[in-house]
Amino acid sequence: MATNLDHAAIVERLVKVRDGARDAGFSEFAARFDGIEALAPGQIGAKVIGALTWVQDKPDYRTYATQLEMVAVNLKNLK
Repeated sequence: MATNLDHAAIVERLVKVRDGARDAGFSEFAARFDGIEALAPGQIGAKVIGALTWVQDKPDYRTYATQLEMVAVNLKNLK
């Protein structure tokens, strides 16, 4: 698991999660990350934790949960 993602890499990964979810028809989930590129570090962290909590009991979202887990490990690197 990558533990050296910087701010730009975290945002890039969340944009990929958002776009992939939208392409897969998970628009409600994808909307959680709309405008992620312009958010402050604390706001990004809150979005990631909120989304992880939301997907916990949704097996169809496992791919996204895995990506969010990787991002969550790197939240300390947001600056």
